[in-house]
Amino acid sequence: QVQLVESGGGLVQAGGSLRLSCTASGGTFSRYNMGWFRQAPGKEREIVARILGSRIVPYYINSVKGRFTISRDNAKNTVYLQMNSLKPEDTAVYYCAADRDMDYDYDFWGQGTQVTVSS
Repeated sequence: QVQLVESGGGLVQAGGSLRLSCTASGGTFSRYNMGWFRQAPGKEREIVARILGSRIVPYYINSVKGRFTISRDNAKNTVYLQMNSLKPEDTAVYYCAADRDMDYDYDFWGQGTQVTVSS
């Protein structure tokens, strides 16, 4: 079983930055496809970014391209989401998830961390 723990959320003004971290335990982190998702009130959960190995270009949804950067440190079993130029519409609970089988069906989820961007 894999446990994922997110941190780094908070309240920030529009235009500001936050860095989310997600640390995994109990599995082989380097083999997993890792993703960041978010869910805003009244909206469906959506994937924000995902990262496979270091040689594969990460995926981002269009609304965060050029502002967010996903990265991973396999030695620390940690995936990051650097969020710059934040907008009020980025307000959501952010979750990290691990895809063990590399089939884009995420098997393990963190508890979520709240990101609130004020205008």
